[in-house]
Amino acid sequence: MSGELYRTDLDDELATGIVSAARTSLGDTLRSVIYFTPSAFDILYLRQDLYGSTADARDAKAQLVEFEQAGFSEVPVRTTIAREESRSDIGDYEFTVRFHESGFVVRVLQRDVGVLLTIDSMDVNAFEDAAIAIQTFLHGE
Repeated sequence: MSGELYRTDLDDELATGIVSAARTSLGDTLRSVIYFTPSAFDILYLRQDLYGSTADARDAKAQLVEFEQAGFSEVPVRTTIAREESRSDIGDYEFTVRFHESGFVVRVLQRDVGVLLTIDSMDVNAFEDAAIAIQTFLHGE
């Protein structure tokens, strides 16, 4: 797929790297990979058993993306609060994991782009591997 076809003007190489990192870390539990900016999003990967069409998937993911776009304004605040803690420095914000009854949503933000991963229930240790690998791709962007 050419980067010209992405609504976010995402580069093919970056898209492939993000999906590869997520699939390697999370395997068959991975449901979807979504790349987003403050104003647009692209579904980079969607497990075949989830939706009848791309349009159905975009409709289903639009509300999730809209909710997670709020994270762009949260990151500086969370980082500032963490640095101002006088007794301990928990460091900069890295990623968010949201626990749901039947799975997880992982949000990774870097500057003005982000990636959402939706995942079936699984061992939570793999999230850090996936988030770090994706941060590496986003950092190089």
